[in-house]
Amino acid sequence: MTEMREPHKVLECAGGQPVAVLKNSAVMGYFVPVEAIDAAVHRVATREGVMAHLTESRARVQPVLDDLRDR
Repeated sequence: MTEMREPHKVLECAGGQPVAVLKNSAVMGYFVPVEAIDAAVHRVATREGVMAHLTESRARVQPVLDDLRDR
């Protein structure tokens, strides 16, 4: 929490990503900058978008799926 005395500096260093707040090395919560919320709000998955992503990623993940099937 010492770093949170100047939260704007923490958010600048985080590059727009959420920052975990720890207590004794355990996550107690997250400090989330506005741009992370704005980005999440505008991301809406459509069926077509999900299917396109699955098709695009198939070549990359297929070897892993084959390996898992062989076990």
